[in-house]
Amino acid sequence: MRRPITATYRLQLRGPQADPAGRRFGFAEAAELVDYLADLGVSHLYLSPILTADPTSNHNYDVIDATEVNPELGGIEGLRELARTAHAAGLGLIIDIVPNHMSVATPYLTPWWWDVLKNGQDSEFEPYFDIDFSPDNGAGGKIGLPILGQEGDEDKLTIEHNEHVDELVLAYYEHHFPIAPGTCDGPHDDPAQVYARQHYRLMYWRDGVISYRRFFSVNTLAGIRQEDPLVFEHTHRVLRQLCAEDIIDGVRVDHPDGLADPFAYLHRLRDLIGPDRWLVIEKILAVNEPLDPRLSVDGTTGYDALRELDGVFVSREAEDTLSMVALRQSGSPWDETSFQAIEQQLKRDVAASELAAEVSRLARAIRRDNFSTAGSTVSDELLISTVIELVAAIPVYRADYESLSRVTSTVFADMASRFPSRRDALDLIAAAFSERGEANTRFAQVCGAVMAKGVEDTTFYRACRLVALQEVGGAPGRFGVSSAEFHLLNDERARLWPRAMTTLTTHDTKRSEDVRSRIIGLTEIPTEFAEFVDRLSGLVPAPDPATGLFLLQNLIGVWPADGAVSDTLVQRFQDYSLKAIREAGVRTSWVDQDPAFETAVADWVDALMRGPAAPIITAFVAPLADTAVCVSLSRKLLQLIAPGIPDVYQGQELFDDSLVDPDNRRFVDYTARRQLLQQLDITAELRADDDPNLALLHTVREALRLRRRLPEMFDGGRYEAVFAEGPRAGHLVGMARGYADSTAVIAVGTRRPHTLDVSGGWQDTTLTLPEGEWVDKLSGRRLSGVVPAADVFADFPTALLVNAQLDEQTR
Repeated sequence: MRRPITATYRLQLRGPQADPAGRRFGFAEAAELVDYLADLGVSHLYLSPILTADPTSNHNYDVIDATEVNPELGGIEGLRELARTAHAAGLGLIIDIVPNHMSVATPYLTPWWWDVLKNGQDSEFEPYFDIDFSPDNGAGGKIGLPILGQEGDEDKLTIEHNEHVDELVLAYYEHHFPIAPGTCDGPHDDPAQVYARQHYRLMYWRDGVISYRRFFSVNTLAGIRQEDPLVFEHTHRVLRQLCAEDIIDGVRVDHPDGLADPFAYLHRLRDLIGPDRWLVIEKILAVNEPLDPRLSVDGTTGYDALRELDGVFVSREAEDTLSMVALRQSGSPWDETSFQAIEQQLKRDVAASELAAEVSRLARAIRRDNFSTAGSTVSDELLISTVIELVAAIPVYRADYESLSRVTSTVFADMASRFPSRRDALDLIAAAFSERGEANTRFAQVCGAVMAKGVEDTTFYRACRLVALQEVGGAPGRFGVSSAEFHLLNDERARLWPRAMTTLTTHDTKRSEDVRSRIIGLTEIPTEFAEFVDRLSGLVPAPDPATGLFLLQNLIGVWPADGAVSDTLVQRFQDYSLKAIREAGVRTSWVDQDPAFETAVADWVDALMRGPAAPIITAFVAPLADTAVCVSLSRKLLQLIAPGIPDVYQGQELFDDSLVDPDNRRFVDYTARRQLLQQLDITAELRADDDPNLALLHTVREALRLRRRLPEMFDGGRYEAVFAEGPRAGHLVGMARGYADSTAVIAVGTRRPHTLDVSGGWQDTTLTLPEGEWVDKLSGRRLSGVVPAADVFADFPTALLVNAQLDEQTR
C-alpha cells in the first residue's frame, strides 16, 4: 500500500564539485536526516533533481545525462539505500524531474548534444533536441551556436586534443566542439577549413542567431522534444526503473509549459508512474487562471498558494501611501494599471531582444503553416512586430490549454480593434494557428519564455512598491488578499485540488518566507516607512532612487534585530544587490554591464550597512522584527493546516534570512535543529516571545504530526472559514478542517499584529468554538464555548485547536 503523503520536506542535493569547500550533500547525507525528519512529522523527502547534471551545479537542473542517477550524489545504489532508510522510518521519496531541457554549457559533458554537433542531422540524437535546420535559420542551415565574443573571431579557432572524449576538437578558447568524421586528417590541418565542414556554425553572441530552442533565454540549456515517443522513453528510463523498484512515491515536474504539448506529456507521464503516485507540476498560474481539470496531475507546486498566504497578512490600508513612496522614488506607483503597462512593455523588449531568435523562428513557422492566401502581402517586419505585440499581450504563461480556449482569440480581437494596420498580419497568424501545427505550438512556448523573462526576471526586480509580493506566481499590482478571497480559494483547493502542493519558500523564491514577513510588516507602518526612506535618502542617497527603494526593503528583510551586521551578511547582500540590478536591466545588465553604476551601488550598500545609517536602520527594524515573528508563525500554521500538501523548504522550520539563489541554497545547520527538537521534548512551558525559533519548530512539528495522524481528513476533508466577533475581529484569520459532518481541527493566526498592539489589543473580541472541549496543541490550553481572543492568543499569536475527544482517540 502506498505511503500516505501528508507533508514533504525539500532537500537541495549537490556534489562536492559544486561547493568551494568540497562538501557534498547527496543521498548518504540525506539518509542521515531521516530520523530527524520523521520526528519532525513529514511523510516524504522531496529531492531536487537526481539525474546526472553538470558536476559544478548547486541545483542539478542542468542535466547532462538523463539515463543515469547522478554519481556525484551517490548513484543508483546511494538512492536505493536512501529509499531503504526512509521506508524503514515510514517515510517516502518524491523526486524532481526536468523534462524540458538539458545542459549544453560544456558540450562534451552531454553525450547526446556532442553527437548532434558532430554528426548533424545524421545523428541518432538529432530528433531529441528542438533544432532548426532550415536553410533560412540564419546559420546557413547549420546549428547556430552563440559563442563568439567578437564578429570574425573564427580565426581564433584551433585544433586540440580533448582528454575527456579522447579525440581532436575545434577549440575557441575554453570552448571545445567536435569534429565530424572524415573532416580532419590531423592536428596540423587548417582549422578554418576543418570548421567549414562541420554541422554547426559559431555565431557572434549578439547576432541573435540561435538554432535551437532554449530554456527561456539561457543559451546553455537546450530544449528537449518530449513529444517524440522515443525521446520520452529514453529520457524517462530511470524514472520507469525507480517506479518498478518502488523507490519513489511521486514526481514533481519542472516547467512543463516549455514542452510542445504539456497536456499529452503529462498524460503519458501519468501512465508511466501509475495512478496512485503523487504528481505535481511547476505550473505558474495567473491570478485569475484556473488549473485545467483535465490534466492528469494532483495540482501545482504551490506558487498560487504562496501568493494567497502572503497576501492575507498584508495591511491593505497602506496601499496609497506605499504607492506614493514608489511614485516619488521610481516615477511609477506600481499599482495594477501601471504594473500591467510596464509588464507588457518589458515583455515586448524581451521578445525583441533576448528571445528574438525564438520569435524569428516562430514567424518562419507561421509562414510555413499558412496554407491560405491570408496575409500574403504582409512584410516580415510587420509580421514579427505583430507577433511581439501578441506575445506581450497574452496574460498567462501559455493559452493553449482547453480551459483557456478564448484567451488568444480575445487578444486577437482587441488588437484588431486597436491597431487596424495589423489586421492583415493577424489574419496571417490566425490562419497559421488554425492548422494546429508548428506555429501554434511555438507561439505557446514563446509566450511562456517571454512571460518568465519579462515578468519574473525583469519586472519583479524593478517594481518597488512592496517587494514581498514579487514572487513567482505573484500579482504585485493587487495589494494583498482579502480574507474573503483567501477563504474562497482555499475552499476551491479543498474541493478540486486537495493534493496540490502548497509552499512558502522554494529554491526559486526571491526571498525566504521570513524575509517577506519582515517586509509585509511595512504595510502596518507606511507613514513611518515613508519618513524612514526620506531620512535615509538624505543621509545616504542611492545612486538610483528606484533601485534604492527596492534594495532597501530587502535589506530591512534581512537586517539583524540586534543590529549586529556581520561581514558575511554584508557580502551576501552585496552579492544579492549585484544580481538584482543586473536582472532589473535598467542601468546595468548581465550582457551590458556598467561597472561605474555597479560600484556605486556596492558603495551605497556598504555605507548603509557599515556607516552612520546602520543604527537608524536597527532602530527602525526593531518593532518590525516582532511583527515578522508573529506573521511567520501565523502564516506557517495556516499553510500546514490548509488544503493541499504542504512543503517545508530545507531549514525553514527555523527562522531564516535567505535571499534569491544561490543564497537560498546554502548548507543548512541540522545539528542546531536536532538540538532544538530535543529541547522541545524537555520544555515544560513555551511562549512564542521566549524563543521564536523554538516556537516555530514547535508549530511545525505539532501541525505536521497532526496531519500524519489524520491523513484522510486533510486529504479531501472539509474546509471552513473561521471568523472572530468583536472590535478586532479583522485581526484574526482562521480555518477549520473536518469530516463531512463534523469539525475536527481549527487553526487561527494573527493578522496585522503591530496595528493590533497599538490599538489596545483584542479588547472584547471573541472566538466561538463548536460544541465540546478543544485542546490547543501549541499552548496546551483547553478551551470551549465562546472564548476571548486574548485567551486564545495568550501564549502564541497562533492556536492549533483539536477536538479533545478526537485528540485522545488518535494519540
